[in-house]
Amino acid sequence: MEPQLLSASPKSSTNESEDIMTEHEAIFPANRHSLYEAHGYSAAIRSGDLLFVSGQVGSREDGTPEPDFERQVRLAFSNLEATLKAAGCSFTDIIDVTSFHTDPEHQFGTIMTVKQEAFNTKPYPAWTAVGVNWLAGFDFEIKVVARLPAAG
Repeated sequence: MEPQLLSASPKSSTNESEDIMTEHEAIFPANRHSLYEAHGYSAAIRSGDLLFVSGQVGSREDGTPEPDFERQVRLAFSNLEATLKAAGCSFTDIIDVTSFHTDPEHQFGTIMTVKQEAFNTKPYPAWTAVGVNWLAGFDFEIKVVARLPAAG
């Protein structure tokens, strides 16, 4: 399946002194998983020169959680990479990261190993890690904001 782009109708500013139109475009990776349709959300939204990526989890193709924690984290990063790629971005374009963890104290070492592989070039993105008690059967989720590369 090819990456899919869906556009919403432009929205005018409510401030009459502003003459700004903002278009939001939905981005989906080539092999999008069933969670997007099942729960009614987009993998990412392109707005202006920013890409807002929904929380990516370590789901298998059928949408179920990968049971092995390290593979789940790696799969979440792989799903993130596929979504970024569908928008023409890479990990180096990420400016802000929020991650969610069900057991941060015991999971952090594994997460840091994978994180350092993905973000191995300075400047590193801003990062906020949040401990949670439920992620719909998953143990790790990562959402990001990226700046779209300038069209060359």
